[in-house]
Amino acid sequence: MEYNTNSLEENWMPFTGNRDFKKSPRLVVRGEGIHYYDHKGGKILDGSSGLFCCPLGHGRKEIAEAVYSQLLENDYTPPFQMGHPGAFDLAQRVARITPEPMNHIFFANSGSEAIDTALKIAMAYHRAKGQGQRTRFVSRERAYHGVNIGGTSLSGMVKNRETFSGVMPGVVHMRHTWDGSETFVQGQPEKGAELADDLARICANVGGSTIAACFVEPIAGSTGCLVPPKGYLERLREICDEHGILLVFDEVITGFGRTGAPFAAQAFGVTPDLMTLAKAITNGCQPMGAIAVKDEIYETIIDVAPENAIELFHGYTYSSHPAACAAGVAVQKIYDEENTFEKAAGLVDHFQKALFSLEGMDCLADIRGYGMLGAIELKPKGGPGALGTQFQKDLFWRGLHVKFTGDCGVVAPAFVATEADIDAMIGVLREALEEL
Repeated sequence: MEYNTNSLEENWMPFTGNRDFKKSPRLVVRGEGIHYYDHKGGKILDGSSGLFCCPLGHGRKEIAEAVYSQLLENDYTPPFQMGHPGAFDLAQRVARITPEPMNHIFFANSGSEAIDTALKIAMAYHRAKGQGQRTRFVSRERAYHGVNIGGTSLSGMVKNRETFSGVMPGVVHMRHTWDGSETFVQGQPEKGAELADDLARICANVGGSTIAACFVEPIAGSTGCLVPPKGYLERLREICDEHGILLVFDEVITGFGRTGAPFAAQAFGVTPDLMTLAKAITNGCQPMGAIAVKDEIYETIIDVAPENAIELFHGYTYSSHPAACAAGVAVQKIYDEENTFEKAAGLVDHFQKALFSLEGMDCLADIRGYGMLGAIELKPKGGPGALGTQFQKDLFWRGLHVKFTGDCGVVAPAFVATEADIDAMIGVLREALEEL
């Protein structure tokens, strides 16, 4: 693709230092397989599957052709009081791989919208049960749950919150699960299950009967791959059951094979009440989010409404957009036909060994990892996040994309990568780290 833009100024870029970027832009003009290509002709290994969206790699013609055909046949159907076959097909395909009994899927357009939808579903469920007093929500420090107002309220990353004072009231945060006492741990830390008792303490303080839901990422992704300690998620499930609180897993990053299982809920053996999904549902080819809901929650909300009435007053103009559903169906077919999740599970040992081979480098404060997800944490220089921001830019020109949040770089190769591809990614990372 030719780069012929005369001005970069008009585009206000998200989560980007706009002034800095526009002085020295890093533009991707093409993607194929596990590589990006920049506007100067450089070839870049994609070490983070885009933003964890593209486990099937880039440029999959099957997906593009499905979207193209769909747009020619039916480019848009209003999702309110109407429907199209693709939405029902995709919902069935996703429900086949979610944990039982999560067999109802509500479509949104992003992970952020999925989170706000889950908040509303939780409130609607408790109200339908005659428990409208449940208006509080619990999340965690260092959590990332998107950028809509509900997700911003739940999130526990200070830079995502401090500018926006008009967040939802009634949100309480538990401690996160990484205190620095256990570093360079591959997989689940042995210690820390007791941190789940923060939820019990919150229940004791504000009353468990006032809490609607507890939102957690099974593995906190954007903040740097915080893997749950052994027994932690199980304990959260117990406390939620004891107090009638819904447990919501944000699987926007961990969903669709990233943990070696279809979902982290299955990898860790803990079934939530709702799951938020996005990213890999369409391999990043079309915007889409989704919420998987237990049957009992769906049925409670549906059955309390009068016949022929709208049961949930919520939705988006582009919910279950035909093109997004076509992409989703094509992606789910590939996952099934190519045994993608099994192949990903087969790469886990090699990936984790390669990542942890960086242990011992003086510039690293920690390495964490689980499944096909891992993180390196740099020792800060020049203030929190300054080194990580510069390092991500330097990696781009070295031929490697790794997504950084602050001083944490999250590595998440595509599932179509080979062991040699993974070794190449870690090799570039090692060379760059040696120069810090």
